[in-house]
Amino acid sequence: MLAAESLTRVFGFSGRASSPSPYNYPPSIVDHRPSTDINSITLLRPDSPAFLVIYIFSLLVTFTKKVTGCFGNTVYSRCLPSLPPTAFSPPTTTSPASTLLLASSPLSNNTLSSTPRHDASSSELFSIQRIARASIDQKQWYATPRCAGYWGTSETLLPVYQDVEKAFAKHSDVDTVVNFASSRSVYSSTMELMELPQVRTIAIIAEGVPERRAREIMVVAKEKGITIIGPATVGGIKPGAFKIGNTGGMMDNIVASKLYRKGSVGYVSKSGGMSNELNNIVCQNADGVHEGVAIGGDRYPGTTFIDHLLRYQADPDCKILLLLGENGIITKPIVAWAIGTCASMFKTEVQFGHAGASANSQLETAVEKNKHMRAAGFYVPDTFEELPQVLNNLYKKLVADGTIATFKEPVIPKIPMDYSWAQELGLIRKPAAFISTISDDRGQELLYAGLPISDVFREDIGIGGVMSLLWFRRRLPPYASKFLEMVLMLTADHGPAVSGAMNTIITTRAGKDLISALVSGLLTIGSRFGGALDGAAEEFTKAFDKGMSPREFVDTMRKENKLIPGIGHKVKSRNNPDLRVELVKEYVTKHFPTHKLLDYAIAVETVTTSKKDNLILNVDGCVAVCFVDLLRNSGAFSAEEAEDYLRMGVLNGLFVLGRSIGLIAHYLDQKRLRTGLYRHPWDDITYLLPNISKGAPGAEGRVEVSI
Repeated sequence: MLAAESLTRVFGFSGRASSPSPYNYPPSIVDHRPSTDINSITLLRPDSPAFLVIYIFSLLVTFTKKVTGCFGNTVYSRCLPSLPPTAFSPPTTTSPASTLLLASSPLSNNTLSSTPRHDASSSELFSIQRIARASIDQKQWYATPRCAGYWGTSETLLPVYQDVEKAFAKHSDVDTVVNFASSRSVYSSTMELMELPQVRTIAIIAEGVPERRAREIMVVAKEKGITIIGPATVGGIKPGAFKIGNTGGMMDNIVASKLYRKGSVGYVSKSGGMSNELNNIVCQNADGVHEGVAIGGDRYPGTTFIDHLLRYQADPDCKILLLLGENGIITKPIVAWAIGTCASMFKTEVQFGHAGASANSQLETAVEKNKHMRAAGFYVPDTFEELPQVLNNLYKKLVADGTIATFKEPVIPKIPMDYSWAQELGLIRKPAAFISTISDDRGQELLYAGLPISDVFREDIGIGGVMSLLWFRRRLPPYASKFLEMVLMLTADHGPAVSGAMNTIITTRAGKDLISALVSGLLTIGSRFGGALDGAAEEFTKAFDKGMSPREFVDTMRKENKLIPGIGHKVKSRNNPDLRVELVKEYVTKHFPTHKLLDYAIAVETVTTSKKDNLILNVDGCVAVCFVDLLRNSGAFSAEEAEDYLRMGVLNGLFVLGRSIGLIAHYLDQKRLRTGLYRHPWDDITYLLPNISKGAPGAEGRVEVSI
């Protein structure tokens, strides 16, 4: 509905109705009202000639994304709640991932006022020192350190909620919401937020909100007295106090634009990109930004240029208004520019998204708007490139006449740079806490010792090839990779009676998980069970390198009262050989280029079995000496590298890896059989109880056992 008096100034006619109209007006007319007293509006009947003109004019306004208009001294704007000067305030807490809740001072309940209420103490509300630290209890959800924020250089966690109502119940002082939900879900989340009585302001960041949904949001917001900033807004900023979303850019840009302290210029634009450009222009040509808002680039923004300019008009600390659009009835000096002047160069209609400019008539072109704003007293440059100079001239003029008081530039705050960003820029370096030389998952494809995982399968290198890459950081000859696989197969299991398998079985029957059962079996591996490989390699290699004969080696070990590791078996003997050993011997003698240490070990076996039939070269000893032959004679290792790997215990690693297969098999077997808790029978235990003599002097601390 438009004021007839104002229309007379524009079109040269008037029409009046003596009573309120019973007709349902189109939304494009209902949404537009004057910024004067709402009770003084004169209505037009739909059957009057003026109504058709008004209706067409209103449609043009709507189609050009224009929510306010300036012709002469008359302004038309939507009847939406006005943001008071204290619209932005520091945050106190956050809610779910899609919505950030921010504390704010109460908004005025008036639907529209030509002189919005101004709180003289509003500047005190913007001190970042007043940001509250909300108490956090056990019932809240917490952000992980990856999602945490910073308070200076200290990392701080923020409470996170999965339910909006619970969040507001926890933080009853929150009345402003920054909604980061996507265009698909922002409608439902915003409508849910508006059901909460304490919500007074909502900033909608999402772009591409359906226009019908946006208008529905505006209708509900108007009914509930809620201010909507956006949709499609980058947000707003109150320098030195608070910013919505990514307004102002990164910290280095905020410092460069002096957005860490307030200035004298308040601006309004449509898009975030233009807002950042204005931040830069203002800091270079005036004393800085007092407040800046991007109303959003969609067709139906929740607040308009005039809504924010009226707030700046009422704020005594804001001396200059800067507008990328058009408005009126402002007494403070306005530097303005209607974007889209190049549209006149095109023969067809062109719409500029960031500018929100789409002209359907000559009167709606940016050139025409700039002409009318210049005639109304705006400071309008001839081109956008001249805007900084116009602003600078106006600023100097206001400083000269005392309207703007100059101040000493405060010390630029030291804002810590995020480590990841500084590292990306190459500004810092630090010693690594860990070093890895075997695999790399940072790129597009996993690398094993530099070999892409796709090549691992393409070349079919098998598990032996993977072991050669990860254990030894090189490709071993095919026979060597096959030998590694052979060792794993031979050592996979040796029945349920050995100590490792028995431990795993008992642990499994106690109801423990796979990892616990596997570890209980692995922990038995040592010098007595499965751990003889390293010892055998060490003793046989040392004797061979010293040039000792097999007989001398056996005699030396006997004199030192040492058992020869890798020699002897509880079950197998010379007449009942271990076929695993025979398989290893056969493969090595057939495929290895040389096998000197294996031949030496076989000669030692001849000496030991002459003394006792079961002192044979067991599988541990055979694998150990053959592996030493591989390290020394494959050509893949230097002598120093071969010794290093032996000292590292790589041979026991072969047994551990292979036997893990069998231990897991025993776990699965017991689970499959659903066996119960194991209890050892009494008749398999010999009980020897102590016999303590009572009363005998000096026997208090002695225990005697009778056998």
